Amino acid sequence: MTGVRALQRLLLAALAACALLMGTPAWAQTAGPLTPLPAEVKEALPEARQLGQTRLRVWGFQIYDARLWASPNFEATRYTSQPAALELSYLRDFEAKAIAERSIQEMRRSASISTEQENRWLSEMQRVFPNIKTGDRLLGIHQPGQGARFWFNGQTRGEIRDAEFAKLFFGIWLSPKTSEPAMREALLGARP
Repeated sequence: MTGVRALQRLLLAALAACALLMGTPAWAQTAGPLTPLPAEVKEALPEARQLGQTRLRVWGFQIYDARLWASPNFEATRYTSQPAALELSYLRDFEAKAIAERSIQEMRRSASISTEQENRWLSEMQRVFPNIKTGDRLLGIHQPGQGARFWFNGQTRGEIRDAEFAKLFFGIWLSPKTSEPAMREALLGARP
């Protein structure tokens, strides 16, 4: 029995070493059938249709299911100038502060962010993002040139009136510079 445990530890150590060398892989995978248009999306974007959906997993841990709604003529290459709604249905618990901090890290993939912007955006995100429990749903609507509005489990949480914030925030999922290109492709339904 001791030899089996030693072999298990050796295999786990080898996997951990590979993980460190390769970075932190995460991947997207399609998650189930299309879902009905949420009431808050129907009100804000009545012509919207679900473009795609996916599930984010990191090292086998399920993080959230994501869905993207936009008009039928939505163009991925112009995502910054078109309204869209992104819904995240969480499969784990997260603190608002952790979500905000991770969002800033991901937003930096697309643009430089000043310390002043970072502090302001962190504060704004912590104001509109609650602590998340498994099963909670966070939905944001990108309002090009204006900012973003957010809902939590169907209830209004607030808005962040900053067009640059909204462009970079939604770019976490929609920008060609995203850290999750497979997720982007699934959300966009492989749109050009």
